[in-house]
Amino acid sequence: MSETNVENKVERAAHNKSVSLPMSRVRLIMKSSPDVSCINQEAIFLTTKATELFVQHLAMSSYNNGSGKDTNTLSYSDLADTAEDTETFQFLTDILPKKILARDYLKSLQELEEDDDN
Repeated sequence: MSETNVENKVERAAHNKSVSLPMSRVRLIMKSSPDVSCINQEAIFLTTKATELFVQHLAMSSYNNGSGKDTNTLSYSDLADTAEDTETFQFLTDILPKKILARDYLKSLQELEEDDDN
């Protein structure tokens, strides 16, 4: 699948009036906030559509900057790299941290303890 073909599909989805995400789930998430008492149906639709567009933008940015361009794949590491490297997605670094092996994590913890002891 070529890059322009993918971008064309994203453009068509952005202008589409339907949504892919379940609006009932978005409503449930919105109502979980104690500050929200009543939610208009249009607000739910707009929030759902905005969420879809955001996810598409994140996926396209990760795909374009990632290593899976050759194989038409998008991996977690591509998402994590995009979140860390792109200023727009910096707020996602806690949600999409780079994967670290357990032995590397334990080694860094041990080094921190040694630094604290000194």
